[in-house]
Amino acid sequence: MPWTQRTVTLPAHKRGFHLITREIMAELPELARIGVGLLHVFIQHTSASLTINENADPDVPADLESSFSAIAPEDFPYQHTMEGPDDMPAHVKAALLGSSVTIPVANGQLCLGTWQGIYLCEHRNNGGRRRLVVTLWGE
Repeated sequence: MPWTQRTVTLPAHKRGFHLITREIMAELPELARIGVGLLHVFIQHTSASLTINENADPDVPADLESSFSAIAPEDFPYQHTMEGPDDMPAHVKAALLGSSVTIPVANGQLCLGTWQGIYLCEHRNNGGRRRLVVTLWGE
């Protein structure tokens, strides 16, 4: 099967961790035809990131947000402050989490664990729409 690649634009989300597994899968009808393959998801921003984590308990995203805010607080004496107090902490959080995830595909499904989902990690108070490049390959 040929490679499939497209850009997915997510609507603006408030600061926090947001499950986006369904949105990504909705953009990839080709996924159903893949017996064995890989899905790579890359975010084209430096103040937001992607991660895979628990998708069942609504306390998890809140706890992740409060934990990362404690690790990279807004009141730290950053030098890069021209874009507001939430910008540099957003870069730190994005550097810690990363800009991409890669997920195996089997029998037309993402090989996520029972309690796993793909999260958009929005680190800005008003980050705006976010662009993802999704690349699917398999046979």
